[in-house]
Amino acid sequence: MNVVRGLFIKRWSSDVRLDGKTAIVTGANSGIGKETAKDLARRGARVIMACRDMVKAEQAACDILREVENATVVTCKLDLADTKSICDFAELIYNTEKSLHLLINNAGVAMCPYSTTADGFETQFGVNHIGHFFLTFLLMDLLKHSAPSRVINVSSLAHSMGKIHFEDLNSEKNYHPVKAYVQSKLANVLFTRELATKVEGMGVSVYAVDPGLVKTDVIRHMKKSLQFFVKTFGFLIKTPAEGAYTTLYCALTPDLPNGTYFSDCAVAPCSRAANDNNTASRLWAASCHLLGIRWK
Repeated sequence: MNVVRGLFIKRWSSDVRLDGKTAIVTGANSGIGKETAKDLARRGARVIMACRDMVKAEQAACDILREVENATVVTCKLDLADTKSICDFAELIYNTEKSLHLLINNAGVAMCPYSTTADGFETQFGVNHIGHFFLTFLLMDLLKHSAPSRVINVSSLAHSMGKIHFEDLNSEKNYHPVKAYVQSKLANVLFTRELATKVEGMGVSVYAVDPGLVKTDVIRHMKKSLQFFVKTFGFLIKTPAEGAYTTLYCALTPDLPNGTYFSDCAVAPCSRAANDNNTASRLWAASCHLLGIRWK
């Protein structure tokens, strides 16, 4: 089994230390986020685990503290489906942290039944894109102050099937869980592309990553046939630790090209739509409009 896995899963490691650095990982209570937080803590970083479910967050923090000697992890409430919660979280960070070197926008939802966030956004678009867009906006001054710093947006290969439906961003006219999901993942890549141009020369680097197909709780809303495939052919699918490799690669590797999309710890091609500067600029403007903010 391990031999078979070795044919498909690219291994990666690094001895880079992060002593004195501060990192925020959203959705750090399980899956890729938890593994990312654990690895960063093992390297000496102060890790802020930003999670919606504080019971699960505290349990995940206890797991990390038990597994990683001298780890420094802090749990904080963050509900990306509620802009008030995002504001409260950002205020807490500015009141308690002197610096922020890594913002890892990892949390997400996938292919769920139709629902809306506290602010009326379709949940997948609202959490996966709008929530992280707003969080990054609020924390940008601290990221600039702490430069060199990095923002890493966890996207997906599924972005290549996506289209930004500007006439129906919230899927009010026509909702399909897959269409909404791939739109949100495309939005992650476009946000990365546009943000890189906005922070040029400020010491902030921005990357989008595809973690690959990872066996996590995200499959709970997927069709039973796909759940069966994941459970039956799990040896072909990455573990959460393996899914975190590309995020960690972008967090730790020096001199990466800014605004770039990565997969399997290397620069990867993204879709034509993801390379469209006009679409990236238009989505940026639409996101600011929806949030009622000015971010030039």
